[in-house]
Amino acid sequence: MAADKVPYAANPTNSRGRRFREPAPRGRSEYQRDRDRIIHSTAFRRLEYKTQVFVNHEGDLFRTRLTHSLEVAQIGRSVARHLRLDEDLTEAITLAHDLGHTPFGHTGQDALNASMKPYGGFEHNLQSLRVVDVLEQRYGAFDGLNLTFETREGILKHCALKNARTLGDVGERFIKRQRPGLEAQIANLADEIAYNNHDVDDGLRSGLLDMEQLSTVAIFRRHMRMVLREFPRIEGRRLVHETVRRMIDTLVTDLIRHSAANIRTLGPETVDDIRRAPPMIRFSERIQREQAELKRFLHTNLYRHYRVSRMSSKARRVITDLFQAFMAEPGLLPPEFQSRAQEDTPRAIADYIAGMTDRYAIVEHRRLFAIDVS
Repeated sequence: MAADKVPYAANPTNSRGRRFREPAPRGRSEYQRDRDRIIHSTAFRRLEYKTQVFVNHEGDLFRTRLTHSLEVAQIGRSVARHLRLDEDLTEAITLAHDLGHTPFGHTGQDALNASMKPYGGFEHNLQSLRVVDVLEQRYGAFDGLNLTFETREGILKHCALKNARTLGDVGERFIKRQRPGLEAQIANLADEIAYNNHDVDDGLRSGLLDMEQLSTVAIFRRHMRMVLREFPRIEGRRLVHETVRRMIDTLVTDLIRHSAANIRTLGPETVDDIRRAPPMIRFSERIQREQAELKRFLHTNLYRHYRVSRMSSKARRVITDLFQAFMAEPGLLPPEFQSRAQEDTPRAIADYIAGMTDRYAIVEHRRLFAIDVS
């Protein structure tokens, strides 16, 4: 273990290994190899055209799953560095956490889950694991990316118990009601920090939210007032940026301080101690309350805004129509998915749809349902 890391940090030399044995990497750690494989994957590149809240064609400056993943990785590494944990494992988990997400954000996920309900359902965390374990086709010796146990376990943030029982080692913690390592716990909350604050930024940029509305939310109001005290004449995008970046700084700083205090109180010595203990990477109670208030505000004022709802309605129809069309005629699937469909047609269709970008799903829907009379 490197001298600058704590004893309970993940240690790449003591990894529980990969599903398929490989020679040790040269010039990089096992977790660095994981990160590199994720970045070079096809699924990672597709994230550029998968959206958070706004569909790809609605604007060039809104967050995508790719920019979101990079922002989560930056926050995660910062927290891991301050707590003297393994930055590379944290980065690998954060970069991979959305690889299985559908087009059209959570609306697409809900629509695909509804279509798949008779066939075992659809969970995007489970799909991210399926991407790195099965669906990526890059290596001659195995399917998937053959990542380490620790990265794979961290990707699986949530999982239904019935599914956990089918996953072997990475499903054990859900069955035993244990925690993953601290690096995975960091990735979880770095995701929350990024999407809440950047949805605020995108909501303001789109005009669906305004500063007056957001001033009713304690954490936003407090930081905006701080900015205005320091820069009385600031306005527009500068005011938004200064406010949001200070909110993120407050959340990251609070997460580091409160998590460090939790770790000192519980006194873990090994990764196994982490697994058996309550979650240690946590916000203070005050910040947790403020985060919950911000989430409620976004849910009511952004995610349920009529313009977002209209696009969400269209997205649901696209996903549902595609699923039904392929179920009725599996021969409409591309050849590689037709071969998978021979074993499990609904799952092969879910794999195909989940892998689509927003614009590809729209184009595929047009190909199947639009009648060209020209």
